[in-house]
Amino acid sequence: MVPPERRTRTDLTVAVLIVLAVLAAATALWWRSDARATDSAPAQQPLAESPAPSEVPDRLREVWREPSPATPHPVVAGPAVVTGAGGDVTGHDAESGRPAWHYSRDLPLCTVDEQWDRVIAVHGKTRNCSEVTSLRGDTGVRAPQRNSDAEPGTRLLSDGDALTATGVRSFETWRSDLVRTQQYGLPPAPKNPDNNMNRPGCPFESLGSGDEQIAVVENCPREQGLRLTTIKAEPEDEESPEEVFSVGIGEAPATVVSVTEDRVAVAFRDRGEVLVHDSSGAVQDRYPVRTGPPDDSGNVDLERVQRGSLDYWFTGADVLALDPVTLTPAWRAPDVLGPATDFGGRVLVPVPDGIAVLDPDTGARERVLPVDRQGHDGPVSLDSAGGVLLEQRGDELVALSGS
Repeated sequence: MVPPERRTRTDLTVAVLIVLAVLAAATALWWRSDARATDSAPAQQPLAESPAPSEVPDRLREVWREPSPATPHPVVAGPAVVTGAGGDVTGHDAESGRPAWHYSRDLPLCTVDEQWDRVIAVHGKTRNCSEVTSLRGDTGVRAPQRNSDAEPGTRLLSDGDALTATGVRSFETWRSDLVRTQQYGLPPAPKNPDNNMNRPGCPFESLGSGDEQIAVVENCPREQGLRLTTIKAEPEDEESPEEVFSVGIGEAPATVVSVTEDRVAVAFRDRGEVLVHDSSGAVQDRYPVRTGPPDDSGNVDLERVQRGSLDYWFTGADVLALDPVTLTPAWRAPDVLGPATDFGGRVLVPVPDGIAVLDPDTGARERVLPVDRQGHDGPVSLDSAGGVLLEQRGDELVALSGS
């Protein structure tokens, strides 16, 4: 028989040293890991949905407010009202403002938005906004995550189904599991030298999305003037963009207003005009418009459009209710501070002395609910969660209620 193996003191010492080395390496990896620098505190009980209001109240009062510089407009994900500041994302009860869940990282937020009843939080590292996390709106529980090539200053655009992260040199689109469906432009480390593009290296001036399409105003150095290009949000091959059309639109600054399956509306602020292109790129309609400065808070120009029974476009001076088929105005509301929202069977728009209540069919102003904005005179974005009306005033989110 083989004699039993005998361990020497040296063998035991070596084994202990190996175990200690493995533990030290594991500790070092954990110390530097994203997991150690992440704090996730989901809600103990899911937030409940609040019923939609049946009418507009007679008055409004402020019920709570929170700093939220990372949200470009009020973010409502399921029943939660969401704020973002620093590296922290918080889901609040709409009526009380009570924090229900919390998620944070030791990285600054690039932007926060909503899609699929989830919060989409984008944190940035040194060179880009690469850390994308989705959180369930009712609980804050983490859902799909991904790494992206999104650029600093990125904003998130919804077409009703997919989500596009904007960029000057490249932009990309994600489906609900955060799998990338397309990437257009030249990302920091492209797999292909020209990214399978017809015109590589053209900076982007403006982006818009809708009906599974993305419209982009390109500024190509080798061409005279700008170019309007529309691509599919979900091509057959995510590395090969599928163009719907691409046409020259002249040298005047232009921004995409709204995108449908058959139409793209583009605003030319310097001449106060909107052109509506069909799916071949031909101009089908044009109309005058009074504009203010574009939204330059991101890395490309984005028009302030909010969907309701109509598309409500804030021109910087007025709100235009655009027909969802023709993208031409059904009515306009002058001298407002931001886009409109549907609430209690009416249309609400922010105005200098409060919130105007409009007839949804004609845009006629019925009354104004006074709101004291305490010196804030900049743009105001509206949304609602149940019967609570939300205003994004610069870096602050304010909740208003009639009860």
